[in-house]
Amino acid sequence: MVELNTPQLNAVFHALGDATRRRMLHELADGERTVSQLAEPFAISLAAASKHVKALENAGLIRREIRWRTHVCSLEPAPLASAYQWLAAYERFWTRRLDVLEGLLRQEKAATPSAKPEGEDK
Repeated sequence: MVELNTPQLNAVFHALGDATRRRMLHELADGERTVSQLAEPFAISLAAASKHVKALENAGLIRREIRWRTHVCSLEPAPLASAYQWLAAYERFWTRRLDVLEGLLRQEKAATPSAKPEGEDK
């Protein structure tokens, strides 16, 4: 069972709460990127990109390595697993709710007499 209120889980959801950071993570799923490469698709400064990278790093979602003067980032997927486990409880909730809805719709369909197509009065 996943703890509901751990500092790491809080940091993961905080990091995922921003669209820019989610896009950066998506890019990192394809392989390493420099901070400049992560900033490129956005209209943000390198300093702003570094702040986003720092939030991802604080959540444990990425690892930053300094190669000469270049900061290279790579994805650390393990913290996403705990977030996924936490969300899985809600997946079960919605699956049950949708199963109930499906049952109700089937009952309603079975109780409703089928309508004749237009023009078929005989």
